[in-house]
Amino acid sequence: MAVPKRRHSRSRTRKRRSANMKIRVPQYNRCPNCGEPVLSHRVCMNCGYYRGTIVIEVNKEA
Repeated sequence: MAVPKRRHSRSRTRKRRSANMKIRVPQYNRCPNCGEPVLSHRVCMNCGYYRGTIVIEVNKEA
């Protein structure tokens, strides 16, 4: 069984672990119905459509 000969420093250990802690920016797609940016697999809050069908009623009060 492999056993380390020397202790790794904190900086070396944290450098290795930091690759898993990177913050990822959410990916936005365009709504095919209205063109607004929408998160993937979510209902468009501007028009209420998801995958070509209306899911929620949206009141447009401007």
